[in-house]
Amino acid sequence: MANIEVAYAKPDKQWIITVELELPASILDAIHKSNILEQCSEIDLTKNKVGIFGEILSLDSAVYENARVEIYRPLQKDPMMKRFERVKQERKRTS
Repeated sequence: MANIEVAYAKPDKQWIITVELELPASILDAIHKSNILEQCSEIDLTKNKVGIFGEILSLDSAVYENARVEIYRPLQKDPMMKRFERVKQERKRTS
């Protein structure tokens, strides 16, 4: 048996659920075993990206001992656009 963590975070709360899986197992197996989909109904595995330790992978990718499966939320805003808006606001304040 292998210990796997399944992680998901919202702005106000995060989940890190440890599950035990018989290897070989996939990211999808770990997600289902964690029951995170029942706790967070907004997760849509056809839209949300998943990965292990920050590396985006497919649902059928293999997990391994002590892996942390992460379910990613879509970005609210493009990071470059956010930076552009911050610079624009800063320039208004200093003008």
